[in-house]
Amino acid sequence: MSDHYDAFENLRKHNAVLHNSVSLHSGIQLAAWSNKRDNITQYCDHHTLSLYIADGYESYHKTAYGWKNGGGPDRFCLMPKESESVWDIRDDLSFVHLYCTDEHLREVGERVWDRSPATFTLDEKTFAQDPRITTLYRQFLLDCDWQQNANQLTLSTASTLLLTHLVQHYSNVQWQLPTVTGGLAPVALRTVLEYIDAHLSEPLLLSDLAAQAALSEYHFARMFRQSMGVAPHQFVMQRRMMHAKTLLTSSDQPLTAIALACGFNSASHFSNRFKAATGFTPSQLRAARQR
Repeated sequence: MSDHYDAFENLRKHNAVLHNSVSLHSGIQLAAWSNKRDNITQYCDHHTLSLYIADGYESYHKTAYGWKNGGGPDRFCLMPKESESVWDIRDDLSFVHLYCTDEHLREVGERVWDRSPATFTLDEKTFAQDPRITTLYRQFLLDCDWQQNANQLTLSTASTLLLTHLVQHYSNVQWQLPTVTGGLAPVALRTVLEYIDAHLSEPLLLSDLAAQAALSEYHFARMFRQSMGVAPHQFVMQRRMMHAKTLLTSSDQPLTAIALACGFNSASHFSNRFKAATGFTPSQLRAARQR
């Protein structure tokens, strides 16, 4: 982990069970937890977005007026830097944490809006609901193996979208998103597509692709979708699958080698994704070719 996050370390000292964790290229960290029958006080020098995945109905937050609950699936809590929160977890709770710093928010501000205040102040939220946040974490974070290199583009996209949403709706600035019209210029699009095909074996990130077009991640993602009809992470996965089909039908390389060439850490994960995309396992496709 490139950054030290107090909330993460504090949970490890309590009853919380860590199920998964990944540090993204920027230093933002994601962690999947479960907890039960625990009392926790959090005070951190960073921001924490807590996303309730399952249960949480008996999670209580201490307020000036006593203990209050209101948790449940798809609720979220936003714990800004230097805020103190006290929790009484009385029954099952499964949740995902996203940890970030002021610097991460400033980077988003600079990339999306081309401006940045000295400090981003986030609103404190407890047991709140936001359909956009729910869609982002259920679509991007929960249906994704965090440890697979091939999924790093999906995770980096999700973190950028979540932080952009927090800046826009839950910060002291609440800037309106800039309007993006039109697709990528032909030369820029060709450069990006060539870069993708040349680096399919690597954990491509949204920032990598945006840099090829000399654009912010926000503008690039929207202009790419205008040009190609799908989001960058969806297009890259399609290209990985197409490359895999070519290798399976035109070479005798072992499945492990093909998996690595297409950006997957393991043959098993590659096989699962390939079957989900094509309806066939890699072995079945290869066997059909040999008949």
